[in-house]
Amino acid sequence: MDDKDLKKTHLYKYHVEHGNVIDFGGFAMPVWYEGIKVEHAAVRNACGIFDTCHMGRTWATGPDVIRFLNYIVTNDVTTLEKNGGLYTVMCRPTGGIIDDLILYKISDEKFWVVYNASNREKDFKWLKKNSKDFDVKLKDVSDEVAMIAVQGPKAQEVLQKITEQDLEKVERFNISDLTVSGYEMMAARTGYTGEDGFELYIPDTTPENPEKALKVWNDLIEAGAVPCGLGARDSLRLEAGLWLYGNDMDESINPLEARLGWTVKLDKEGYFIGQRAIQKKKDEGISKILVGIKMEERGIPRHGYPVLNMEEEEIGLVTSGGLSPTLGYGIAMAYVPPEYRKRGTELNIQIRGKPVKGKVVKYRPFYDSSVYGWKRDK
Repeated sequence: MDDKDLKKTHLYKYHVEHGNVIDFGGFAMPVWYEGIKVEHAAVRNACGIFDTCHMGRTWATGPDVIRFLNYIVTNDVTTLEKNGGLYTVMCRPTGGIIDDLILYKISDEKFWVVYNASNREKDFKWLKKNSKDFDVKLKDVSDEVAMIAVQGPKAQEVLQKITEQDLEKVERFNISDLTVSGYEMMAARTGYTGEDGFELYIPDTTPENPEKALKVWNDLIEAGAVPCGLGARDSLRLEAGLWLYGNDMDESINPLEARLGWTVKLDKEGYFIGQRAIQKKKDEGISKILVGIKMEERGIPRHGYPVLNMEEEEIGLVTSGGLSPTLGYGIAMAYVPPEYRKRGTELNIQIRGKPVKGKVVKYRPFYDSSVYGWKRDK
C-alpha cells in the first residue's frame, strides 16, 4: 500500500518489512504478520507484543493536578496511591463519553495519562481547555515516548530476560521504573487483551529516531515474544469484553449504559464534568444497556448488525462482534433495552438478512477466567 501520507510510529521500519500495513486512523499500522489466529493464540497461551505507539501519552503536573484530574474524569483520583493506576472515563456535560483512559500517579504533583489513538488530538484539546482554572501543566509526549505492549501468560517470563529489576514486584495496574534492554523507562502492569502483561514507555525516542524502540522490540522477539498486529489485538480485547472507543462507547453513550458505572463516583468530593447528566440518567433509568451475546447457531456477528427479539423485531445493534478464536463460535457486544439484559435471554442477530440465534451471556470476559486471562489458575 502507498502509506507516504500516513503517520509513522517508532516501529514502522519493522512493520513495513515484516507485516501487512494498513491505514488505521491515519497511522500506518500492521494488521497482522504471520496471521491473526497464530498471533491471537500466542497471546492467550504464551507471549505476544504490540506496537501501541499510536496511543496518546501526556504528562500532567502541578500543585492542582489531583483536583484538576478529579474534575475531568468520573472516577475518584484521590484514592490513588503512589505508582497506582486508575481506569476511568472523561465525559461531556451531557454525560456522553469523550474517551476512556488510564491515569498513573507518579507523585502528588505528577501524573501519567494514557488514552486512545483515535482521540489523541481531541483529548489533549479537552484537557487543555478545561485546565485554565487550575495550576497545572500539560505536555503531550506521544511522539517522544514509544509504547510497546507485552501480553500473555508468559509476558513476565519473556520480559524478565531483558529487564534488570524483579518484575514480580510490579503489581497489577501499577507503574514502575524499569531498565529494559539497558534503557531506563516506565512500565505499567496492564494491557488490552485480558491477559497479564506490561505496557512499556520508552523515553527519548521519536518516529524519526526510533533506534531505542526498535532495539527493545527486537530484543523482546529474541526473548520469545511473537509480534502481533491490530487484528489479534481486536479479537483478544473482544473476548475479554473490553470496550473499543467509537464502537462500544462514544459521545452519545452514557457510562451507565456502557456498564461503566463502576468508574463513576457520584459522591466524590467536588464536581466533575458530566456529573449532573449522569446523576439524572441514574435517577430516571437507562433505556439501553451493553450486553454480551454468544451465537447459538453458525454465524459471525459484526459491528452494525441488527439485534432482534424472538418475534424478530429490531431491538438493538451489535457494537463489536466476530468469531472468537479461543472459543470457536461467534460473540458480540450490543446495546439492547434493559429488559433483555438477563443472562440466558434468547435473541437473534440478523446476519446477511437472516435471523441467527444467540443468547445473552457474561461478557467480561466471554471466556472462563479460571482458564484464560490474568486471573487464570496458575
